[in-house]
Amino acid sequence: GVCFRDSRLQGNKIKGAEVHFSPLFVKKEIQRRTVIEIYYYNHMNKTQQSAYHNILQGFQNMADEILIPRLEPEELYNVFFQLRLDHPEIFWATGFRYKYYQDSPNLIFVPEYLFEKNKVKEHQRAMQARVEKLVRPVKDKSEWEKEKFVHDFICENVRYDKLKKAYSHEIIGPLGQGVGVCEGIAKAVKVLCDALGLWCMIVICGNNPEKGIKYRHTWNIVKLGGKYYHMDVTFDNSLSHNGIRYDYFNLDDKNIFRDHEPLIAPAPHCTDGDHFYYREKKLSFTKQEDVYKRALQTAKKGRVFTFHWRGGYLTREILGELLELIRKAGKEKQKSARISLNWPQAVLCFDYVEDQGQPETEVTLEEANEGEQE
Repeated sequence: GVCFRDSRLQGNKIKGAEVHFSPLFVKKEIQRRTVIEIYYYNHMNKTQQSAYHNILQGFQNMADEILIPRLEPEELYNVFFQLRLDHPEIFWATGFRYKYYQDSPNLIFVPEYLFEKNKVKEHQRAMQARVEKLVRPVKDKSEWEKEKFVHDFICENVRYDKLKKAYSHEIIGPLGQGVGVCEGIAKAVKVLCDALGLWCMIVICGNNPEKGIKYRHTWNIVKLGGKYYHMDVTFDNSLSHNGIRYDYFNLDDKNIFRDHEPLIAPAPHCTDGDHFYYREKKLSFTKQEDVYKRALQTAKKGRVFTFHWRGGYLTREILGELLELIRKAGKEKQKSARISLNWPQAVLCFDYVEDQGQPETEVTLEEANEGEQE
């Protein structure tokens, strides 16, 4: 193996620790570090970074026990949890225990693995081949196209795993089985973005039992043109019944936190709202006559139309006026409108059916969610 006095090779700042790596590991790390963002690692103190390092290396070698500097239990849990958000490609380490001797400055970290060594190698090979094959067609596209490709791939190929199997929290759920929960989906997004050289991290917010939010929720922040944006593919996936939705594609902080709880770990601020999907695609309207014009076209062509309203806050009154216009456009073509609404994000989606003289259907209030609800 190769021995380093310090590991600046990996783009971090620990010095003095003598670490041994195999030459292949070094080569792979150099390749990977050119594209991978290890955001949480970069926001840890030296002791935490040192523990993170040893644990990462232990996971890669599937060690039974890993010697690490002594940390408080909560601190250790955070290092373990955040390491797995920085490194979603490590899908086999799902828990841990630890031991220590009274006066020792170290802990013995005892990982719990989802599979045995051979199985991990097999899954690793399958995952690597799958990711490489998936990203190949978009390798040379723009950052925006890469992001859209990753988003659309999940919305078209992954469904929410209500049973919450262990692998659904890891990349092998979405990428191997076509199922996942928000954590597995956010990890799959990061692995695909990493392979495409697109800056990406996984963010996490708390639960809120009072609001009926039982679980923590996970999504991604991406960086395009040097600016940060939120992308919640799990929420978009839960809305994508009539074609792919982009209600959570490149949101700023102000908009994402309308229906997401505050983050429980550090993340960059997302202050730019100009590259939100519907704005970028000129589907974000400020004038009611634009909505009416597009509604007439939709009634004529007979397809589904989705748009974002930003002509001031979407009050009940403004919503009423927009619904009236959408229905009026349908009547001109002897059709009645079917309308759904994602209220927190001010996104409306509608299509038309032949008017059989039936009463107007109620607006469906869509609640983007983890996929818990139908």
